[in-house]
Amino acid sequence: MTNLLKKSFVIIAAATLVISAYFVCGVLVIVGTQYNNINTENLKETVKTLGNFASASLFTDKNAAEWVSAIRDSETASVYRITLIRRSGEVVFDTHAGSADMENHLDRPEFQSAIITGIGSARRQSTTMGQEYIYAAIGVRDSNGEIAGVLRISYLVPTFSSRIFIFTFPFLVFGFLLILGACAGIYFFSRRFSRSIEASLDAQLETKTFELKTRTEEAENEGQRLQTILNSMFEGLIALDSNLKITLVNPRFCELFHCDLKEGMSRRDISLLEFSNSAELDEAARRVLSTNSPVELTVKRHSGTEQHFRVFAAPLPAGTNGGGVVIVLGDISRLVRLEQVRKDFAANVSHELRTPIQVVKGFTETILDSPMNDKEELRRFVEIIGKNSQTMENITNDLLTLVSLEDENSPRPPMEETIITPLIDEAAGMVEIAARKKNILIEVNCPSDLSARLYGSFVIQALVNLLDNGIKYSDSGSRIKVKAFRENAELVIEVKDKGIGIPTEHMERIFERFYRVDRARSREAGGTGLGLAIVRHIALLHNGTAEVESHAGEGSVFRLRLPL
Repeated sequence: MTNLLKKSFVIIAAATLVISAYFVCGVLVIVGTQYNNINTENLKETVKTLGNFASASLFTDKNAAEWVSAIRDSETASVYRITLIRRSGEVVFDTHAGSADMENHLDRPEFQSAIITGIGSARRQSTTMGQEYIYAAIGVRDSNGEIAGVLRISYLVPTFSSRIFIFTFPFLVFGFLLILGACAGIYFFSRRFSRSIEASLDAQLETKTFELKTRTEEAENEGQRLQTILNSMFEGLIALDSNLKITLVNPRFCELFHCDLKEGMSRRDISLLEFSNSAELDEAARRVLSTNSPVELTVKRHSGTEQHFRVFAAPLPAGTNGGGVVIVLGDISRLVRLEQVRKDFAANVSHELRTPIQVVKGFTETILDSPMNDKEELRRFVEIIGKNSQTMENITNDLLTLVSLEDENSPRPPMEETIITPLIDEAAGMVEIAARKKNILIEVNCPSDLSARLYGSFVIQALVNLLDNGIKYSDSGSRIKVKAFRENAELVIEVKDKGIGIPTEHMERIFERFYRVDRARSREAGGTGLGLAIVRHIALLHNGTAEVESHAGEGSVFRLRLPL
């Protein structure tokens, strides 16, 4: 017994020392890494600030010389080493070394990163200075948006270990000695204590106690494991005895059926029907008990919204509890809704394409089957075929656009901080010909400095769709007003027209696919019924909303609200 305690203590003491040393070293490594990261991030913020005052003209010899005289005696130059590097890698200026003596910096990692991504950083041994520096570099763009050169700053930072070693070393030595002393004290105390109780310990009792403890822990762990599995299941699960009283239910089942155990009642006091209020589940459970065979079915439930569940019920072995039923159900409401959307979408596409296809087919057969001596009549037929072919092409293009917007994996350019006025002007220019044909004037009201982080091409497309609708449904000689402004934490873009307006009963569905207020007029104007659906999806892509205000005969106001 004494030898066992001694060996155990030696192992525990050794493990304690190793773990302590590992922990201390780990903390030092983590803190050192954080120390280096903080210095690097601070340096990157500094170079961003300096980059705001830099221009492409700095990389000419004349302007570089003037900038040198202005910066050399400044506080910034005394703290940081500042370097100007042309796009070719040639060093124009360095505060700590002559540019003529410095080699080409084209292969420096921070320079390459600044050229590619706009900003870069590195930590390495300086070839020029012979010491380890932290570098941060930022690309300086010319008037065309191209990177003309790189502004780089660097900072000689001592290593974290060299800074803290002189302070931490005495504490490490003291802590090590303290652990050794504590281990020695525990060792001698445990040795004396083990000798005093060794005679009173019975090896057999110790073995049985250990076995009992192990079995108890295993049972507790298994119970906790089962409870964890039940609580984390995405499917609802309920177990019933032979009288269809509840013996086990997981939280997911309660969540799906919006039910809970009544206060003061145990699970065995409640029947399945009382708990779930579902006659279909109760009938399935009774069928399982009577046939002793599994049952699979789909259950529909109305609770504010329509829910659909796939249910699997199976018998439990009789055992000591007299058997019972276990029911597992999964929520398939979303799949049912998606299937309905798919069916509606297929029906709408078929309906929209049927008319132009029939027109193209009919006029084509007429041309082929009848001698067409009248060139004007032939021309009219071909124009009708062309118009309907264009309609089919427009529908196809809009469908592809919707698919691209809904697909999260579809490749997109990055969101960029963009001035809003050029986007509106570009959209207005794209519909200018259609507006001129109807003598419609497009007025733009947008602050010149208003900007937001967004997908510029998608916003242009949304504006084109709104302007195109305004032109199609407005009278000749009217005006369309485009206004953009900041409201709280949102960018708001309004397109206001004086067209036919939208009746109140159509307002809720106006952004649905293929939904038209006036189908005949929409087709005549060349609309696909997808333009406003695309606008809504572009707003959703920016985590924003699309909304409309309108009255029949009074025009409409469409708004895009995009979070800033």
